[in-house]
Amino acid sequence: MPSPSTSAPGVRQADFVFRCIACGSISDSASQDFRCAQCHDLLEITYPRWKQDRPNAEQLKSIWRDRRLSARATDLSGVWRFRDLVPGLDDGEAAITLREGNTPLYELTRCGLDDGEAAITLREGNTPLYELTRCARITGVPRLFAKHQGMNPTGSFKDTGMTVAATFAQRAGFRWVACASTGNTSASMAAYAARGGLRSLVLVPEGKISWSKLSQALDYGAVTCQLRTDFDGCLRLLQELVLRAPVYQLNSINPFRLEGQKTVALELLEQLEWQPPDHIIVPGGNLGNSSAVGKALLEMRELGLIAKVPRLSVIQAEGANALVRTLREAGGKRLISVQAETRATAIRIGNPASWKKAAHVLEATGGACEQVSEIEIAQAKAEIGAEGIGCEPASAVTLAGLKKLVKQKFVKPEETVVLVLTGNLLKDPDFTIEFHRGELFAESDAKNAALNALRRPPIVLDATLDAVMRTLEQAEKS
Repeated sequence: MPSPSTSAPGVRQADFVFRCIACGSISDSASQDFRCAQCHDLLEITYPRWKQDRPNAEQLKSIWRDRRLSARATDLSGVWRFRDLVPGLDDGEAAITLREGNTPLYELTRCGLDDGEAAITLREGNTPLYELTRCARITGVPRLFAKHQGMNPTGSFKDTGMTVAATFAQRAGFRWVACASTGNTSASMAAYAARGGLRSLVLVPEGKISWSKLSQALDYGAVTCQLRTDFDGCLRLLQELVLRAPVYQLNSINPFRLEGQKTVALELLEQLEWQPPDHIIVPGGNLGNSSAVGKALLEMRELGLIAKVPRLSVIQAEGANALVRTLREAGGKRLISVQAETRATAIRIGNPASWKKAAHVLEATGGACEQVSEIEIAQAKAEIGAEGIGCEPASAVTLAGLKKLVKQKFVKPEETVVLVLTGNLLKDPDFTIEFHRGELFAESDAKNAALNALRRPPIVLDATLDAVMRTLEQAEKS
């Protein structure tokens, strides 16, 4: 079985080491389940060289800005453009990426790694930062923005981590990569595997993910297994599988995933001209993304890229609120698992793997952890949609959570807030259609006045000009 050691050809091993988040043990390599050999807790990647040879903050900002004008494959990626703070490859051109963003022109051949311009890229990253003018009025927070990670190539934030982790899988000599998924991870992994000439295995819970997401994995050629269990059961099985078969795990347990995902924070601060917002709010599912963003914020302060760290807050669905309960009922000392149930399928996770990492960054940044109801999620999703932007249900927990944080006076009206939208509207069209038709909730909830004001169901008319004119007149009055 190939070793997952990072000493594979093309990898600058001296750049980073693996450190256990619990006992602190350091290692140059990791086992296939990415857990500590001493205490079996999760690993993270750290950069000891920064203490002896700290990068110059102003030079880094200048380098990253200049790369935006480059035509090199890795410079066109919003992840590998920040490769100075990501585990390194020999020449920066060996990344598996899909040139996400900026509407790419693809050559229809699988990319290899045999020359200097052979990055397997889909231009991930480089996602827009939108000002939310309508939602700002609703929340009473005038400086409200959305960083839309749903504009990545496969429609979710997962691409930014997958380009890094899949690259290292290929460099380590693996033919197979695998993940457990609620949908977005499987779509992203399958795409990057296909682009990099790897085989992919997807484990999903039967009947509990959006068909839109599952269709992506199927189309990208993954071997897709629907298991009669929930996401947590799929992940447990995957952890056993990778210890017995030559398969490389690409869930967010893999610390290379988080190193790629942390670049969203670098890109966001660059878009804000390195002036940190007061708050960044993210959805909470398996908690890898919040951990990655928090890690990036702390590293940016350490390197002098920013002077202060924004408060990072995590919002969960009430039906999948393991971190909320862990912090409130156990003081963050032990995980309180839940039987997850929410229509926000991307965060329908009851036993989040990265809960310790998330609890750490919440404490380190002074952030909050809140939960929101299904009705609050649906309302917030429709309000974001009314901005002309749109997102999947899991992303909308950020706006719903912001409303609560404003009421609690944790967020003040004069502060700057960024919501991280993690998935595209098209990831779960059934939710959107059912909402607008009034079919999403029970009859009593469906009569909610706030929801009804946001619904725009399709109108069936006779094919006459008068019928269309009357509808237009009625819409003008509403």
